[in-house]
Amino acid sequence: MTRDDILDAAAQVFRHKGFHGASMSDIAAALDVQKASLYHHVASKQEILLALLDRALDMLTDHIASISSQALPADQKLRQMIRGYLSVLAENADLTAVLLFEHRSLDKKNHARHVPQRDTFEALWRDVLNEGVQSKVFNCKDPNMAVRALMGVMNWTLTWFHPNGDKSIEQIADEYADLVFHGLLK
Repeated sequence: MTRDDILDAAAQVFRHKGFHGASMSDIAAALDVQKASLYHHVASKQEILLALLDRALDMLTDHIASISSQALPADQKLRQMIRGYLSVLAENADLTAVLLFEHRSLDKKNHARHVPQRDTFEALWRDVLNEGVQSKVFNCKDPNMAVRALMGVMNWTLTWFHPNGDKSIEQIADEYADLVFHGLLK
């Protein structure tokens, strides 16, 4: 059993039971080990949660940064970022669900450590919106609000998306991008 095994099991348990509903015994059971064995690798459930949030944000930040740094017009870049983000969410649903829905369970000290990393991730999106405004591709009065709105729409997708549903995650991403770029008006 490795630390990665523990994190993988914990992500699954936290996704299904929630952080507060899950116990170290639940994580141990998912690994088919004794609870005491977990404490050889981790000190607490908080430590596991923080490690999961770090893992998820590192993965997402690396992926989105690789797209946002491309020499593309801002609208094309944003479309690819939306596709990339939703794809990573769907492909890593246990881990990303913990990031999106359990971050509020961090204690104050760990929350303070987590927020700058989250802000760095959000800045990637804001920078692309600002780039689009500067190049006159986007008309966006408040990039902070636009990022929050876009994140809200995309993050909520994880609650209803099914890989075998009517639409692929790529189709959903393209429809979201079209909605952002063209709105609802004729």
